[in-house]
Amino acid sequence: MELTQNRQVLSALHKTAELTQPDEIVWIDGSEAQLDALRALAVESGDLIPLNEEKLPGCYLARSNPNDVARVEDRTFICSRTREEAGPTNNWMDPDEMRGILHGILAGSMRGRTMYVIPYSMGPVGSEFAKYGIELTDSVYVVLNMAIMTRVGKDVLDAMGDSADFIFGVHAMCELDPEKRYIVHFPEENRIVSVNSNYGGNVLQGKKCFSLRIASVLGRNEGWLAEHMLILGIQNPQGEIRYVTGAFPSACGKTNLAMLIPPEGYRKNGWKCWTVGDDIAWLRPGKDGRLWAVNPENGFFGVAPGTSEKSNPNALASTSRDTIFTNVVLNEDDRTVWWEGMTKTPPEGRLVNWKGEPWDGSDGTKGAHPNSRFTAPARNCPCISPEFESGTAVPISAIIFGGRRAKTAPLVYQSRDWAHGVFVGATMASETTAAAVGAVGVVRRDPMAMRPFCGYNMADYWQHWLDMEQVLPNAPKIFNVNWFRTDEEGHFLWPGFGDNLRVLEWILKRCFDEADADVTPIGFVPKPEDINLDGTDVTRDTLREILSLDAASWRENCAGIREYFEQFGERLPASLRADLEALEAAFAE
Repeated sequence: MELTQNRQVLSALHKTAELTQPDEIVWIDGSEAQLDALRALAVESGDLIPLNEEKLPGCYLARSNPNDVARVEDRTFICSRTREEAGPTNNWMDPDEMRGILHGILAGSMRGRTMYVIPYSMGPVGSEFAKYGIELTDSVYVVLNMAIMTRVGKDVLDAMGDSADFIFGVHAMCELDPEKRYIVHFPEENRIVSVNSNYGGNVLQGKKCFSLRIASVLGRNEGWLAEHMLILGIQNPQGEIRYVTGAFPSACGKTNLAMLIPPEGYRKNGWKCWTVGDDIAWLRPGKDGRLWAVNPENGFFGVAPGTSEKSNPNALASTSRDTIFTNVVLNEDDRTVWWEGMTKTPPEGRLVNWKGEPWDGSDGTKGAHPNSRFTAPARNCPCISPEFESGTAVPISAIIFGGRRAKTAPLVYQSRDWAHGVFVGATMASETTAAAVGAVGVVRRDPMAMRPFCGYNMADYWQHWLDMEQVLPNAPKIFNVNWFRTDEEGHFLWPGFGDNLRVLEWILKRCFDEADADVTPIGFVPKPEDINLDGTDVTRDTLREILSLDAASWRENCAGIREYFEQFGERLPASLRADLEALEAAFAE
């Protein structure tokens, strides 16, 4: 039975069904009874393995095809009208040509299968920030993960009414052929198509596909920002909560910061941290001239390896119930899961690796895939913000950019103004670590941590950021942090983790004119005495070193920025070019 009379939804659905030819069409109504039936169906087919109901209630393990374990950036396309609109950092194909390829792959692809119709909301249903989508899929795994990551069901259709303002997506598993794997966005049509994959980041279309690639285009057109950012509330001893957003490339501590636990001394004094979002922020100007943020997601799609009681107890606690684990180790004795970094050594028992093979770690292989995941409801997080479900957004005091630099960037600095802050975000970079493929220490540019997720030309994206200043008379201050400065032996000089709150405290003081700073060529740097070091092993001299600027490193950095900017040609905003020239002049020999 169709759950809506929306003509646009029904037309798109019927055309897709005619092409893909499913045996049956099932509408997802959002009821727990229907989801329970789908879980049972997935267990019966072997797609899900039920876990220990006492230790991990409502939890399941899934295993993906070994050729389908991560986002595929080389198979991800932005099919805007012109190549220039997509820009040099995106893969592009002529929309008509791509439609022809996808039509051939989708034709008859759901024969013998069920097509599920998932109405979903990004943001609380009915809130002023909410955006709606329809995803058609032949994967029960997708349905059950989308039911955790977004709000799904008939109430979404009721909120949509007869509106044509929705994102329409099609996902078909097909043969999981990596040579025919495509993750495609048509920004002018508000459409997403993903084929030959069943991995979360490629097929949970509310995730990066909608909430960043398509939403970034919507934001440009409608006057807001869709960003790859955490949202964190910091409550001081006076009970006041101030909110920050932060953008970080992978392996830079984003999730740990989103779920930050204050150091013991701070906790005793009444400091608390509240998670609003760990990955996506939709930012809109408010009537008060401030920037307001909402997390459009309903769950966490987190990387499992490295998540532990020590590294991120709040993230681990989020997986304690109603979670789907993908590509981790199964302990067949007690039907629990494990991954590298959860504990120092694997547990006792009959262990099975992410491929379903007996495993004890003795051969040096990993038990869990390095990109293994958990899909967990945000409500499970012990530090989830009371504002998470309010639908009213939170006011942002600071925007924080970050990266992993051994020598270049200081622990923290503040941009001179909004336009300079856009330059700071546009020039974000990280050095590769031993965990990454390829050489160690290679600088990779990842502006605003959006390089894989910006749905249009990045030069135009930076211009949109610059234009936002006109509607933000009370704009957030913009900062850059670097937790990863090292000494000559390669040891980290800053303790990181919970102690990062010491830096956030200074950032928020700067936002409210409660702290001074030194003026430098890169912006405002803290006076060493203004960072609270009580309870740490960090000396004031070490802090001075972490805050210092090495001219040779900055000259090298400027050369890298210039090379990166060159690909955007005349489309590069003039203010970014001017800021680069000023930086080059400041550090010239």
